[in-house]
Amino acid sequence: MNTPSQEAAPGSRVWRLGAQVDTDALAPGAYMKFGYEVMAQHTLESMRAEFAAGVSVGDVIVAGEGFGVGSSREQAAGVLVHLGIEAVIAPSFSGLFYRNAFNLGLLLLTCPRASEILEGERVQLLESGVQRPGGEVLPTKPIPDFLLEMVRAKGLLNVLKARIKSGEIQAFPEL
Repeated sequence: MNTPSQEAAPGSRVWRLGAQVDTDALAPGAYMKFGYEVMAQHTLESMRAEFAAGVSVGDVIVAGEGFGVGSSREQAAGVLVHLGIEAVIAPSFSGLFYRNAFNLGLLLLTCPRASEILEGERVQLLESGVQRPGGEVLPTKPIPDFLLEMVRAKGLLNVLKARIKSGEIQAFPEL
């Protein structure tokens, strides 16, 4: 996994993908018996052989309709978190992938105009949308606060741990 260089332009670098990117492309079945370190080396190799070696922490994926279709494997979102992907931007997502991603702390932005974002662009992620070079903001659908809380905490487990620690919830309520 690479880290961003200090001379990098501000914003998140875009990796473009097509529509219907499935969970097997994200977390290939042949590598499911290994941990994230090995799985991540093969992320998207069937679509973009250079992806896993070239992606940097803070990069974003911009894709077409139906990102994350296929199985319910949460590793498909987990490898993107492991690689340091900041967000996935697409017009629509598989329902199972959507929830798995937020549970693991991965930001998904539903953007009907995602196809306008170009490979290699540097974008800024805003509450109201995605800002392209030149200042144009492509609107995104609002994300519920409870899902944003998971992204900020880096996943649902961290949210629950914080709530237990604060006393907001009990780890083992009486039966």
